[in-house]
Amino acid sequence: MAPPADGDRFAVEVRSEDDVLVFTLNGELDHDTAEPLRAALTAAVDGGARRLLVDFSGVRFCDSTGLNVLLHSRLSLREEGGSIELAGLRPPVARMFRITGADGIFAVHPDVAHALAESRHA
Repeated sequence: MAPPADGDRFAVEVRSEDDVLVFTLNGELDHDTAEPLRAALTAAVDGGARRLLVDFSGVRFCDSTGLNVLLHSRLSLREEGGSIELAGLRPPVARMFRITGADGIFAVHPDVAHALAESRHA
């Protein structure tokens, strides 16, 4: 995925890998940029997706707004028997998840390849 265009701070790309919807994020996820992720996750849940994997390897910063978007989606998915997982947390983002305890709520994988490999062997 190309970096966000000049002036844009955040981008979301969605693709299907087997029975998993992978959301590849790029840029800074905060109050001003969270809406595209919220919309993409909501559309996926409303569309019947049950396993979502959010790739954070391209995210330089994530604040509480981004975390809240993920937590809300997680609750919606749990009601439908689904799950949301995270992959590729860079150190500054991983620290925020660790400090808030969210790293214990979500399954966290080193990268997308590991997450998908685990799902194929589960």
